[in-house]
Amino acid sequence: MALHIGIVGCSAEGAALCYRTICAEGASLLGPHAHPEISMHTPSFTDYVDCLDRDDWPGVGELMLASAHKLAGAGADFLICPDNTIHQALPFIADRSPLPWLHIAEIVAAEAAGRGFRRIGVTGTRWLVASETYPDKLTAQGLEYLRPSDEERAEINRIIMEELVRGVFTSEAVGYFQQVMGRMKDAGCDAVVLGCTEIPLIMNDANSPLPTLDSTRLLARAALKRAAQG
Repeated sequence: MALHIGIVGCSAEGAALCYRTICAEGASLLGPHAHPEISMHTPSFTDYVDCLDRDDWPGVGELMLASAHKLAGAGADFLICPDNTIHQALPFIADRSPLPWLHIAEIVAAEAAGRGFRRIGVTGTRWLVASETYPDKLTAQGLEYLRPSDEERAEINRIIMEELVRGVFTSEAVGYFQQVMGRMKDAGCDAVVLGCTEIPLIMNDANSPLPTLDSTRLLARAALKRAAQG
């Protein structure tokens, strides 16, 4: 029997993409129309944003832990979080979690190494790219990384928080990401992490100057594989 996946949601668009991917691709492992049992809990997004704005990472962790307990009560066997930024808070609550987690950056870093990439550009919110969430996992795989410039971080963060999480997708946003990824390519990157779970809604291999590492779908597929193993 497939395991029950618990999704600790944060922002709606990324969580929805992760959920849809698990459901849509479940048939490839489990048979026609099949996917694992899935439960998701999401507090109000403003609760997370309030913590982020004051750099209250223990507070972020407590929100994640509250979701974890509710999902454990619903019968989930393990947890995923389709939000890169708040993974920074996992160390604050990991030893108190009622269930094990799959770590999104570990999954992406393993994919990057497996595909033979060597230098990875990292995109995401200003909190994510300033953190060691991806550098630690990429370095553990023997990979180099490049963060956006301060100016790029500010504009990418604006696009994410004012547009993407609200379901607003514009050609101007695509153009800006292409500009940043083009600079990363010129700086020696051979792939780029779409390190906000909403970025894959506008960027992909077809319109990116670099091969993309789609954190949202990679996490969903890892969860699906884990669940199917039973």
